[in-house]
Amino acid sequence: QVQLVESGGGLVQTGGSLRLSCAASGRAFSTLTVGWFRQAPGKEREFVAAIRTISSYTGYADAVKGRFTMSRDNAKNTVYLQMNSLQLEDTAVYYCAADASLTTAALRTDSEYDYWGQGTQVTVSS
Repeated sequence: QVQLVESGGGLVQTGGSLRLSCAASGRAFSTLTVGWFRQAPGKEREFVAAIRTISSYTGYADAVKGRFTMSRDNAKNTVYLQMNSLQLEDTAVYYCAADASLTTAALRTDSEYDYWGQGTQVTVSS
């Protein structure tokens, strides 16, 4: 079993930055693939970014590529999502998800992840 706790959300103006954190416990963190997803009001949950285990391969949604950076610190059992140049359409609840056995092809599919955090709200205002 894995427990995930997100933090770092908040209110920011357009063009600003936030850094989200996802702290994991309950399983060897280095063995987990971790993803970020988001869900805006009235919309389906969508993939944002994911990072694999030892190789630290990262993948990003086109909408955030070049603005968001995902990283992991295995010593702290934490992954981060640095969000720069935030736009109104980035407003959503951001969820951290993890799984122990994902192929690269499955990283972007939320149903492939077994463990989820409670989410953290990110609101971008003009």
